[in-house]
Amino acid sequence: MQSRTQFDVVIVGAGAAGIGTAIVLRELGIERFVLLERDHIGASFDHWPAEMHFITPSFPSNPFGLLDLNAVALNTSPAYGLRREHPTGQEYAAYLRTIAEYYQLPIETGVEVHSVAPRDAAGMFHIETSGGTIESAFVVWAAGEFGYPWLNPFPGAANCIHNTRVRAWAEMDGDAYTIIGGYESGIDAAYNLVMNGKRVHVLDGSSSWDSTDQDPSIALSPYTLERLSAARATGRLTLTGDTLVTSVAPHDGGYTITGDEGAAWESPTAPILATGFVGSLQLVHELFDWHDEGYAMLTAEDESTRTPGLFLVGPSVRHANAIFCFIYKFRQRFAVVAQAMSVRLGVDTSPLHYYRQNTMMLEDLSCCDDECVC
Repeated sequence: MQSRTQFDVVIVGAGAAGIGTAIVLRELGIERFVLLERDHIGASFDHWPAEMHFITPSFPSNPFGLLDLNAVALNTSPAYGLRREHPTGQEYAAYLRTIAEYYQLPIETGVEVHSVAPRDAAGMFHIETSGGTIESAFVVWAAGEFGYPWLNPFPGAANCIHNTRVRAWAEMDGDAYTIIGGYESGIDAAYNLVMNGKRVHVLDGSSSWDSTDQDPSIALSPYTLERLSAARATGRLTLTGDTLVTSVAPHDGGYTITGDEGAAWESPTAPILATGFVGSLQLVHELFDWHDEGYAMLTAEDESTRTPGLFLVGPSVRHANAIFCFIYKFRQRFAVVAQAMSVRLGVDTSPLHYYRQNTMMLEDLSCCDDECVC
């Protein structure tokens, strides 16, 4: 831990959101800030299954005014540095480490945040960590979701393997698998298992593969649909939609999966959970107000409506129907958060003009209602 224990800004998490926000602070000239990371830079991406790739394509189009979809900082491009259109998690973690080093970001790794206490009479947050207590005028929560999987969605879920616990699909034993959950991670798992010669059955509470919604936060991405088509063509993939799994239990050397209408399926191997994440906000749940639909309530500057000075960046940011769960979406809010803190710190915000010019500062959320007509 640095010798200093008082900061203007503490950022919790050194993944895409934390590093992207820190770079904006650096470019604004803010010096008294620190990033706290419980593991290492880009750890969540490093822990992706080896075969998992970004569903959003990277392309070095910066010279033409189009920022790489997976970049978290201006004048950078994962496609250019990694020479990959759909990088793996491990490749993307390398990109994050590269830009963190280039911008000389003050990152403290191996520091676990235990709790965050709201501002005291002096206007300072008290952050209890494994390295001691830190005080800060502002806190930016950027701890993400991937490291906090939803492990107990129904009774018997402990008999399953969450997809975040798989290091490589090619290393999975057995000839047949059942996957519970048919959104991006579920179909990614199905594709990779099928392409490794396995027979796969996907059970989904809706039928995500049939959705015609234009928002990839709701419907499957074109990249995933393309791979899904290839997997189905093998004849080794079965899809069952509109089925809510209610329990999983061991049975005769395998597992029985029960659905909400009494349907049941047998799986010779432990079912794969692709049920998503509870997210890191569970650690600071009481510092936010919560919408009936389960997302944290935020001001127009992504500040907690309950705890002034606490900001949220990353895939958990949501404003009504505007869901910011992809990098190319949530990166547009880094400068909004940085501006809010800078104004209160008395810092010149004129460098943010460059962010506005380069589609990295989305201040008007009404544009998020635009739809594709064809």
